[in-house]
Amino acid sequence: MSVLALRLAGPLQAWGASARFARRTTENTPTKSGVVGLLAAALGRPRTEDPSDLAGLRFGVRVDQPGVRVRDYQTARHLVTGESMPVSERFYVADAVFVVGMESDDADFLVELDRAVRSPHFLPYLGRRSCPPSRPIDLGIRPGGLDDVLRDLEVIPWQASEWYREEWKRRGTELPVFVETGESEQADELLRDLPESFDPRHRRYRMRGVSARPPVRVESQSRVQPPPHDPLAALEVRCT
Repeated sequence: MSVLALRLAGPLQAWGASARFARRTTENTPTKSGVVGLLAAALGRPRTEDPSDLAGLRFGVRVDQPGVRVRDYQTARHLVTGESMPVSERFYVADAVFVVGMESDDADFLVELDRAVRSPHFLPYLGRRSCPPSRPIDLGIRPGGLDDVLRDLEVIPWQASEWYREEWKRRGTELPVFVETGESEQADELLRDLPESFDPRHRRYRMRGVSARPPVRVESQSRVQPPPHDPLAALEVRCT
């Protein structure tokens, strides 16, 4: 069992699970359909291709920097008639950083995905085309199960931005972890973001279960004891 690790960081991200019509909402964390779409684009697949092999990967998210929700609206005119289109209300997550894991026992498939993310056929974006990533996405392939990989800061260190780390390093913080559940496992939440088809003529999604794991604790740096130091040692050396 291995995990393909991805870092999703950008000024804006938008991960809709139920967004329709003129109100385009976002979840607080990446959706499986959004990440599967990112991987399919990296492979160069058309929207009409069956995504079941990607959707079959077990999915998990660690929130390294939660970001804040922001709201925007857009106006547009019809290209042919020039008539005003309905105002579109859009929501985003700003200044967030997530670590995403895709688990599989098919090592060759994960290697193929890893290569595609490093050299994508279509440029990746974080939920919407207006949301490009600000940092490299690929974090490599890690051996082990999804829970262990996401919860071990030695395997995947804390990926938050430097300014955010400075804010929290003196008091510590906790990183929430959310993992896809199996059929026999109790889910804390259900999301309709398991893609069956990305075909624009008939998109289809199924429900999947999500479980919140105990958060990963990032210890405060203020608890680290400084090394022993004698301020008079330099004077003693100089006197001799």
